[in-house]
Amino acid sequence: MVMAQSLFMALKQEYTKCQIDVLAPEWTFALIERMPEIRKAIAMPLGHGQLNLGERRALGKQLRAENYDRSIVLPNSWKSALVPFFANIPLRTGFIGEVRWGLLNDARKLDKTVLTKTVQRFVALAPEQHNNAVPDIPQPRLLIDPSSVSEAKRNFDIADSDQPVLGLCPGAEFGPAKRWPEAYYAEVAKQFIAKGGQVYLFGSNKDVPVTADINRLSGGKCLDLAGKTSMTEAIDLMSLCNAVVSNDSGLMHVAAALNIKLIALYGSSDPGFTPPLHPEAEVITLNLPCSPCFKRECPLEHLDCLNKILPSQVLEVLETMAIHQK
Repeated sequence: MVMAQSLFMALKQEYTKCQIDVLAPEWTFALIERMPEIRKAIAMPLGHGQLNLGERRALGKQLRAENYDRSIVLPNSWKSALVPFFANIPLRTGFIGEVRWGLLNDARKLDKTVLTKTVQRFVALAPEQHNNAVPDIPQPRLLIDPSSVSEAKRNFDIADSDQPVLGLCPGAEFGPAKRWPEAYYAEVAKQFIAKGGQVYLFGSNKDVPVTADINRLSGGKCLDLAGKTSMTEAIDLMSLCNAVVSNDSGLMHVAAALNIKLIALYGSSDPGFTPPLHPEAEVITLNLPCSPCFKRECPLEHLDCLNKILPSQVLEVLETMAIHQK
């Protein structure tokens, strides 16, 4: 969703008076609400892998009243093109994907050798005339509401402070082959706290064991927010950070879109395919012969692509960021 904001921004640049609604899972609404390009979010009631043709048809018929001129379908699946088709939207744009001729009437062939990044593929769908050029990528920017930030601080008893704040995002929904070791995160936290800083730990319910381990290893001095915040609260509290260290994850993209100094750690995934969309983000990857493998777990059972990125390397980059001033 953060990468999709680049598309929304490109559409607004090209068609200044266009109004954009987004059909998406409800859990993404906290992000959409921070995107000024969007008029309205519409809940997609079906999860990943659910076809439910009848429900998709009913939703499409319901959307006919909106009289949309155009739809852009970002997923490449066949079923993702059904709702715009049932909504009778005149122009339905997307890549061919799973043989979607008919469902899409502006079905474009993707040249992966030209559009090498996911965000490039999104933004390339903005113009009504297809071309093979690599598009300029607007940098995502999530808006911050100061009153919402103040409420989040009250909810978590966070006092105003001049201490620098480091955010750590040690989770990765995809699997352990994208997660830097907990002990390494804990070492970074300990060193940062020893120099007078604060450390916030971010993550979902699934990341609670990981962040709890990091907090334990770092002496229990971190503010562990994993599994305790809503997405809105996570965004608001992350905006308080002077810098963020993250695995390749959704929260990495959120940090980049909040214009926070960022260190992104890549193991099994490819920073050339889904990089953080911030020009000053620091990417650390070892470019080993076995990576990127795009596996959920290391097929060689050593995870050298992440285990050999040492805490000292991350701490050295943090030193260069001069984060005592935001």
